Amino acid sequence: MPPMRTPLLLQAFQGTNKEIPVWFMRQAGRYLLSYQAIRKNHSLEEMFQTPEIAAEVTCLPIKDLDVDAAILFADILTLPAKMGFHIHFSKENGPRIANPIRQASDLKSIHNAKEFSEITKTIKLCRRKLPADIPLIGFAGAPFTVLCYLIEGGSTVSFTKTLRFMKSQPKTFHEAMKLLTQNTIHYLQAQHKAGIQVFQLFDSWGGILRSRDYQEVLPYVRDIFDAVNLPSIYYLKNCSHLLSEMVKSGADFLSVCETVDLKNNSLLKKSKKGIQGNFYNGLLYADRATIEKEVESLMRAVRPYKKYIFNLSHGVFPDIKVDTLRFIIKKVKSYSR
Repeated sequence: MPPMRTPLLLQAFQGTNKEIPVWFMRQAGRYLLSYQAIRKNHSLEEMFQTPEIAAEVTCLPIKDLDVDAAILFADILTLPAKMGFHIHFSKENGPRIANPIRQASDLKSIHNAKEFSEITKTIKLCRRKLPADIPLIGFAGAPFTVLCYLIEGGSTVSFTKTLRFMKSQPKTFHEAMKLLTQNTIHYLQAQHKAGIQVFQLFDSWGGILRSRDYQEVLPYVRDIFDAVNLPSIYYLKNCSHLLSEMVKSGADFLSVCETVDLKNNSLLKKSKKGIQGNFYNGLLYADRATIEKEVESLMRAVRPYKKYIFNLSHGVFPDIKVDTLRFIIKKVKSYSR
């Protein structure tokens, strides 16, 4: 029997791939008819907490899109829910936290997460369902991003509570960051033991900080990448002003958003980090000719990078047509490294 071929995504971490691997953030989501059929009968909490459903949703894009990796169907607030935070997902307003952090005493009711049985069972089910050449990506929210939700009590556009907390209660802020970091490491190590082959750390809100303030949260990010011995990706939204700090994160790959010009980025080229991204998800609404032109432009821009994974600047929108993503995948696959 010939030796099993290394999955394409894992080849990209070695820089040996001939084709470009493709996967999409939020690829297991509402734009899929197969997902919608499941969602009709279940709340998000039920879907996250039922391993059989979560595993099925995780694997849907492999069949529907022919992407090169599956990413675990979960939420970045899965971890804090295990730490004593009361979290509810609303269709209208997204996640809501009933016991947010506003002062030092609020941390007293929070504890270390002890078990992740739903997640680990989901991972094991996924590994049994997935083809051998499709790796499973695990993930967690970066401590600062998760803390934003826990301080704000849910989603926000202003982050005023978070910024006030960070500046007026710095000691408590760092206590909370340390607690989240320790638990994130434990969470990702549990995912690793269960069978994930890559992990991505999502720092969706780190980009609200200026460089000087981001330097306060970077050590916690580094601690996570240092502690979890797996191929790793660090995603930071609105990150163009933080690239020099991202390079110090310890991640193998940097997943960058549309604010970064990959064609003329001497800092990233010199860093020799793997690059993931950064097809602007707003272009998913464009016509085929425009999409084709933009894909070609991005493929030219990433030629100097030895290690590259195609992805979006952020997640797939819920009203995107599946055929649009299939078209993009086909175009990317027509290019050789």
